[in-house]
Amino acid sequence: MTSGRGIAHAEESPTEHDRVLHGVQLWVALPDASRRAEPAFEHHADLPTEGLGGFEISVLMGELAGASSPATAFSPIVGAQLSAGTRAASAMVPLRPDYEHVIFVATGAGEVDGVRMHPGQLLYLPPGRHESAVAAPADSTLLLLGGVPLGEKLLMWWNFVARTPDEIEAATAAWRAGEFGPVGGYRGDPLPAPPLDAARLRMPR
Repeated sequence: MTSGRGIAHAEESPTEHDRVLHGVQLWVALPDASRRAEPAFEHHADLPTEGLGGFEISVLMGELAGASSPATAFSPIVGAQLSAGTRAASAMVPLRPDYEHVIFVATGAGEVDGVRMHPGQLLYLPPGRHESAVAAPADSTLLLLGGVPLGEKLLMWWNFVARTPDEIEAATAAWRAGEFGPVGGYRGDPLPAPPLDAARLRMPR
């Protein structure tokens, strides 16, 4: 989903599905030149995969290990799921040295450049690396995320990302006025925006 100048959506499990969902929701800030783009949705049912050292690598965004995702990106980024199946996996995962990266353990466990990790932990890898040693026991799922450092100051409050407090205030007012548009099939009223602490947004950072 590309929010662009503003989008509204619902996050509800279909009634015929289990209401319990385990997943990772990722947000990527758009560069200033693209942040007013038209809102859009894409669905890619078949993502490219590659095998590496026992990992099955599914490329969500960008390119990794020779596989390229068809998903639209507005800046140089990569997102990939590294899955160890019924056996432990170990590989030297290629990295772009101009990217900063993180590796996140979703299930199981992992070890990155000798650092042991457990579910919910995230390891930051600064720019300048060409590869990292990644290992995981069977039935583990890790996420590799990265990109060129944005180099822009951001403000994030509730579901809004902007550059200035005034933009946050304007987005909040627009949401309360219903200017983000209706969501088809949604049951119930839209979530109300929480009280805005404008003074806190303006605190020195």
